[in-house]
Amino acid sequence: MANSLNRILAKEKWSENKVKVLVTGSSGFIGFHLCKRLLMNSNNRVFGIDNMNSYYDIKLKKDRLKLLKQSTNFQFVKTDITNFNKMKLVFKKNKFDYIINLAAQAGVRHSIHHPKDYLDSNVYGFYNILELSKKFKIKHLIFASTSSVYGNNKSFPSKETDAINAPLSFYAATKISNEAMAHSFSNIHNLPCTAVRFFTVYGPMGRPDMALFSFIDNIYNSKPIKLFNKGDHIRDFTYIDDVVESIVKIAKKAPSTKIKYRILNIGCGKPKSLRKFLGVIEKNIGIKAKI
Repeated sequence: MANSLNRILAKEKWSENKVKVLVTGSSGFIGFHLCKRLLMNSNNRVFGIDNMNSYYDIKLKKDRLKLLKQSTNFQFVKTDITNFNKMKLVFKKNKFDYIINLAAQAGVRHSIHHPKDYLDSNVYGFYNILELSKKFKIKHLIFASTSSVYGNNKSFPSKETDAINAPLSFYAATKISNEAMAHSFSNIHNLPCTAVRFFTVYGPMGRPDMALFSFIDNIYNSKPIKLFNKGDHIRDFTYIDDVVESIVKIAKKAPSTKIKYRILNIGCGKPKSLRKFLGVIEKNIGIKAKI
């Protein structure tokens, strides 16, 4: 799929003029792949922002950034979206057309013990993105939400209209707040916004704390794997190439409703149990896991 898709995408154009896209969290897993995808089109100028924090191995983030810097159409600034003054200078200097906000403190379990990290980045930092997008008249703001907003919803596949009033983690709560904040800015300031709810994204150079990598690492090192709820949890595993292609298509078509706001799920649409997922890993590497 990837090779044929790349040939098609390399020919597409956004507009006659150069398009300036800001990607926050550009050294993260999804941010890296999105920047790489955008840089396939010579019509795009991609500006990356990342605070390069040590939530997981910073070497992986540096390796991703090194690959992006090979393109002359990519620029990078190390800063945090919570730094309003520095962010304002970046916006003022570059006059972006589109903003894709992927910068956030991720991880459901990490939020149990470090909730303030999520308040700072996911709420205060996101407010800065909204305020600057309004001030500099951004054509379309796309921002990352999560399937975690659905809480303990037992209905699959999840629908954008499902209730999200019972988050099970503080991480999910901050993402619900992002959606509410963006809706208010769309209503009051006519700012086009799209929230994209990701469903368990996986792929090359992914986050090492995700199940795919932690399971494989534990199996190879003869360490036990923790399967909560007997592995009956359902996840909609979504490949990274499909995610970034969806974002690119979404970015080019801003909401045209009276309130220029929408929410879109980005998932595979074929949920699997964690036990089934683990079984595929065991089959492919030929080693049984210690549960």
